[in-house]
Amino acid sequence: MSEKKSWSLQNDKRTESERNVFKPTGKSPKNKTTRYLISLVGVLLLVSFLMTYFSENVLEACFTKSFCFNSKDNLIIYALYVFLHILIVIVAIFGAYLTGRKLASKINI
Repeated sequence: MSEKKSWSLQNDKRTESERNVFKPTGKSPKNKTTRYLISLVGVLLLVSFLMTYFSENVLEACFTKSFCFNSKDNLIIYALYVFLHILIVIVAIFGAYLTGRKLASKINI
């Protein structure tokens, strides 16, 4: 009779502690959602500031008749104005997505 072959790639050279390295530790993974949201807000603020800064036309916006600002004299305020508009568009798209998903689940497409 022949000797029983071991088909292990490492010929059982690993110790018990080396085998236990890949076992679960019981720690739950960290939730990175807040970090991603803060990064997204930072990038959107940066993009809105750069869009305002590199705009060649002087753009003006008014909240009321007495409170108006333009893109050259009030750069920060106008960048926040652009940021809020970008944020409104993103929230509207996300809301439409959620509404569509809910309707699709009721229709059973």
